[in-house]
Formats: sequence, structure tokens, C-alpha cells
Amino acid sequence: MGSEISYALSSDGLFLESQGRCAASLLPKADTVVAMLADADVSWHRITLPKAPASKLPAALAGLLEEAVLEEPGSTHFALAPQASAGQPVWVAAVNRPWLRSELAALEQAGVFIDRVVPSSWPDDPPSGHFAQAEGHEDESPDTITLTWAHPDGVATLRLQGGLARAVIPQPAPPGTRWSATPSAAAVAEHWLGLPVNVMPPAQRLLQAARTLWNLRQFDLARRHRGTRALRDVMRRLLSPEWRAARIGLVALAAAHVVGLNLWAWHQAAAVQGKRQAMVNVLQTTFPQVRAVLDAPVQMQREAQALRALAGKPGETDFEPMLQAAANAWPTDQPPVDNLHYENGRLTLSAAGWGEAQIEEFRSRLRPAGWQAEMSTDARVTVTRAGVGERS
Repeated sequence: MGSEISYALSSDGLFLESQGRCAASLLPKADTVVAMLADADVSWHRITLPKAPASKLPAALAGLLEEAVLEEPGSTHFALAPQASAGQPVWVAAVNRPWLRSELAALEQAGVFIDRVVPSSWPDDPPSGHFAQAEGHEDESPDTITLTWAHPDGVATLRLQGGLARAVIPQPAPPGTRWSATPSAAAVAEHWLGLPVNVMPPAQRLLQAARTLWNLRQFDLARRHRGTRALRDVMRRLLSPEWRAARIGLVALAAAHVVGLNLWAWHQAAAVQGKRQAMVNVLQTTFPQVRAVLDAPVQMQREAQALRALAGKPGETDFEPMLQAAANAWPTDQPPVDNLHYENGRLTLSAAGWGEAQIEEFRSRLRPAGWQAEMSTDARVTVTRAGVGERS
């Protein structure tokens, strides 16, 4: 990657909005970034795609193309044509892996995340020929012009100097052949062809390549962390000037929610405080002797129990009601209890010789009346009020 990069910006991929050259860190922001490789960076090979798992396919491609590529297969990155099918003939693009990996890493370090990598030309039908100046040359002589010939049998980049280009290009060219040239190479191209050509600036060729279905980011170079990238893109879009009104609206909405929640919390707190005060009023009205109120429900329960005790009426967890409940639930096939103990709302009965059936029968008869029974390891069953723990 050079110090500057040529770019083309388009919102729909068809019409050019801006173009230029700049450092990678200064490239304009875009939702999707496509990198185009030069014609000389990609070689093309036609094979029958082997039937292999995706994880082993790169190794299989390297084995098939070992003699076809100029570099070591281990240092070559392979990419399959769109919609490639196993067992069918397919085009394979080959690129130097270390070079491509380093270019992508350098772009990402500059904050440019490449979604797709595409070739400038690819095997196509009908064929196309594109004339451009060779890199590093500015004069418009035929010696500095190259022709990229993309046809159904591959892609070739040829210099107009000499007779190789005329030997490779069919005469006449196949019907439907598309000819294009950069502005600086158009005059030489038309003279060489004897035909008019479509003038295509480099930026237009970038857009044309971006519309292809090809993507060389495959296998170990496939794009990753899509979720993180998507989140980063959303945040970047939200912080853009176009979304300023939306940001203001979101802040206003959040502020309204905070104010509303605070008002609702204040209303709820006032309602709770009102209910507590009502309970205090009921306690002090019913039991005027209670002056210091710490826990109105508990104090009211104590005062009610005290009144019941003075009246000689047992409470629900006193000995008599609990004994009566146990007697009503006692298994019919068991003899009367021979040992019992009562303390603080807990009635413990001897249950020697009880089986699982008797224990479950005892529990099921107690449960509808709000009692619960727990069996201990020493053959004793303890009856308590459901939801009421041991009291001191």
C-alpha cells in the first residue's frame, strides 16, 4: 500500500459522489468499504472444484494448483468464484497471501475496515478490454499503454508495444466486446483499435469493480467481527451531523423518562407512606395504650394475642388448635400418639413405624387447613403453621 490511496465514494454504487487520493486515515467514511486490486495482483486458474469440507478446501486448492502458481502454494491465497459448486468447473483467483494480509492490516490500523476485496477484471463473457497507462508512466505513447483483456478463458494484461497484444486479441473481436480506456489512454486505444472506446476514469472503474459478486476475502482472510463492526458503524452514524436532530430527540426522550420515573417513584413512595400512616392510625385507635409505634402490623398482632389470652381464647398456633389439627389428620391405620412435645407454635409427635404412605397422608390432610408437617430422622413429626417459622 502506497502513501496515498485512490478512492471513489458513492451512495448507491452507480453514481459517483466524490473521488480523489489521500492517506488511508483520511479516507471518507462509508457504510461499506470495497478494496480493488490491480490486474497484475491477481492470477486466474480454471479447475474442477474438489469435494472437500470448507476447513480443508484451501489445502485441496493448493495441492491442485501447486504447479500452476509461480509462488509457493503455502504463500498463495485462493478465492473461489461466486456460487461455486463442488464437482463443477470454477475459476480460482490467486493472490500473494502475505502481501494481501499486510495491506488489510495496514488499512485496519488506519481505521479503514475492508468488507470486500474485488479484482479489477475477471473472466467474463462477453469479453472486455481496458486500456490504461502503465504504473509510473505519464506520457501517452503506445509503449506506456497496457491492455487488460478479460474473456471467458481468463484475464491477460498486455503491453501494446510489440505484436503480442494483436496475436492474443481475436480479429475481429467477439460480438458484444466492451472496450474502455482511461482518459489519458483513450486516444492511443482508439488509434490502435481503429474503433471508438468508452472513456472510463479510474474512479468509474472502481465503482464497476465494486458491483461484482466477487469477494477475495475468503477462508482465513474472511471478514470477522461483523457484530463489532456493525455496532461501530451505528455509533459512527449516530454521531454524524445528519443525525444531530435524532440525537437531540433521544436525549430529550431520555430526560423525559428520567423525570417521569422520578415522579412515579415519588408518587409510589407517598402512597406507601400513606398506607403506613393509616396502619399506625388503626393501631393507635384500636389500642390507645400503644404510644411508640415501631412496626404497626407486629404490634397489632401482639396486642390482639394479648386480648385473646385475657379472654381465654386460644390462638391458631396454641397447643389446643394444633393438637386438634394433628388429631384430625392422624393416619387411620396408626395407633394413638404415645409421646408429644409443644413449644412456641411447634407441636412434635412421635411417629415411630410410619412409612412414606402414612407421612404423605398426614401432610395432605394438614395442608388444606394451612399446616405443614416435617419428618425428622428420629421418627418424629413436627407440625407448624405454614409460612411461620420458629418463634423465640
